[in-house]
Amino acid sequence: MGMSAEEERALSPRDEEWPEAEKAEKLARGAALKWASGVFYRPEKLEGLGQYRSRETQRNNSIQSRLKSTVQSYLEGGLQQMRALMAEHVQLASVVQVLPQLFSVHEVFSHTLQLLHGQHLLEAHAELMMMEHLRDDILSQLHLRGLSSAQTTVLSYFGGLQELNESLAKQLWDIVGSSLRLVREDPVLFVTAVRIIEREEKIDDTLLLEATYLPPGRPKGWKQKFYQVLRETITGAHFHATRMDAEGPGLARHLAALQKDIVSELRVVKDLMAQCVPAHYNILSVCTATYHQALTSHIQDILREDLDKQALFLLLEWALRVYHSPEMMGHHDLLPEVDVSALGPLMSPELVDQTERKYVVKVKASVLEWMQRTLEVEFKEWFREEEPETDHQGFFQSALPVIVMQMLNENIQVASLITDSLQQKVYKMALEELEAFLGRLREALVHCGKEHQKDRTVPKYYVSYLLAMLNNNLALSSSVSSLHPDAARREVPASLRAALERTQKKACQLLLEELLLDLQPLCLQLPSRKWLSGSQLVGSMCDVIDKYAKDFSRVRKPIFTLLLTESELLVTSQYLRALMQKKMVCKSEEERSQLCDRLLQDATQLRELFCGLGLDRSQQSLEAVFALRELISLKDPALLSLEVLGFITKYPDVSDEHVSTLLELRGDVSREVRHMVLEMMAQHPQVLPEHYRPIFSTILVPAPELPFCLRKGKCA
Repeated sequence: MGMSAEEERALSPRDEEWPEAEKAEKLARGAALKWASGVFYRPEKLEGLGQYRSRETQRNNSIQSRLKSTVQSYLEGGLQQMRALMAEHVQLASVVQVLPQLFSVHEVFSHTLQLLHGQHLLEAHAELMMMEHLRDDILSQLHLRGLSSAQTTVLSYFGGLQELNESLAKQLWDIVGSSLRLVREDPVLFVTAVRIIEREEKIDDTLLLEATYLPPGRPKGWKQKFYQVLRETITGAHFHATRMDAEGPGLARHLAALQKDIVSELRVVKDLMAQCVPAHYNILSVCTATYHQALTSHIQDILREDLDKQALFLLLEWALRVYHSPEMMGHHDLLPEVDVSALGPLMSPELVDQTERKYVVKVKASVLEWMQRTLEVEFKEWFREEEPETDHQGFFQSALPVIVMQMLNENIQVASLITDSLQQKVYKMALEELEAFLGRLREALVHCGKEHQKDRTVPKYYVSYLLAMLNNNLALSSSVSSLHPDAARREVPASLRAALERTQKKACQLLLEELLLDLQPLCLQLPSRKWLSGSQLVGSMCDVIDKYAKDFSRVRKPIFTLLLTESELLVTSQYLRALMQKKMVCKSEEERSQLCDRLLQDATQLRELFCGLGLDRSQQSLEAVFALRELISLKDPALLSLEVLGFITKYPDVSDEHVSTLLELRGDVSREVRHMVLEMMAQHPQVLPEHYRPIFSTILVPAPELPFCLRKGKCA
């Protein structure tokens, strides 16, 4: 079927614009008609018309699809070329726009430098930012195009920016370094510096978040540098001393200056500087932490010096007490904004413990030196030509216990001002030093005693000073418990109690030795027939005892009673020892009777003396003399076994030698009776009771003389 001429003319105007397309369409239509007339000229072929139509439709669709793809590819290639041309046009326009700025770069550099020299920092920084922005835009474009060699040229052209940055930064850090002064005198410069730092910080943040290319020198990190300079300024102003004074007064002045300056400067930060910076700077917290950390390091540096005890105490007191007090970080002008509780301690627990131990070592050395000097002065006074001083009751004494206890107590109380742990350490040291002091005191007593034995006239008042020492020891014993920091736990350690008891025992021993030296010449005259006939020997002994008892009355009662008891035991043992020296054997019953009478008189006289001095009969050991008299007064020697059994039961420390010697003193005991008595003793061994006071065990019996033996003969 053909088209009319009107229809063909009514077609789209594109037919007129594209004559080749019209011609191609006509040829295609003619070819199609020719093909169709050849295929369908027979009627039977018309049955396959639908099949042919479907196949040709598919072919037509495929051809159209390929045509569209070809056309689209062609169009896109053209667009890409157009885009490239447009981009080159835009870049060219941009370059044209910045050319005036590029030509004026060095002129701007010079002007910016002049602004910096005139301290017009904000204006200088504005020009600097403009130049940096220009340089960074150009570098970014070159980076995107991969033109690295061109970047080097640009950096060289903008090389003056480095000098400007350094010059500006130097001025900024000088201002920050003087900030504590500037905010008081003229805060404008400081505020300007902070504004510039804030500008740079924002540029850094923007570039780090958004930019694909980071320009040289970025990020500048000037805010962190601000904090660094501020910290270095604070630290350098107070904590960089070349060498610290290790003596107490010098360190005290240094710590007082630190305290004053830190409080003053934190006031400035809180009241003035905090108003000049953004709130997120937390400037007060930063400065507080800086002082705290610097002090922590500074204290460690100080402790590396060999500090004396006063300096160690001052440092502990300052770090643990003064620092947190209302006089420093707890000052009312700083609260509540300043809070160092979250910053940790200035000194760690380990450092505190280490420092406390150093302090105790220094105090110990001082206490030792002081005690030694006290001891030397004490024994120097012994050789004076006058008796020791007395208290209001007339008891001998010296200043020794007061000096010692006061010194120890003061050190313990001073330590309590720091920590409980330091007080406990000093208390423990004090007890140890007191125990050691008592040991040296005993050694001095022994030495003095030996010198006195060489010449009993020196010291002149030897006995009096020994008595004073006993009173001193008693004073120490009664007051040492008061040293304990805890009033509810004032027990005295066993080792110290033992040291006090040993000192008392040594002084008592020296006094009794002195008494013994005066008694011995009298005891040597016992027993004798002159004594039996009624000499005043025991009367003389009583005079000596009475004289010493009067001296003993210058000590306090518990020691006085102890001395009386020990003196009575000494007299008893010396009396018994004299009887056992085998100097005399009763030759008759009459002499035994005389001996018994003399023993009764002597024992009674001595007992009455000690009772009169205040020693109860139950506390006396003279009963042994009365018991001995019963052994000697027994009429029938055959009954001695029973009497001796009662004797050894009462005095279980009696030995076979003692009994043999006593039986020998009777002069009428046969060998058989003696053997029977000793055999009885062997059959009845004695055990010393727990609180028994030995009498006979201290008495040595002379060894028996060996009988003369003939050759090849038997000993009698």
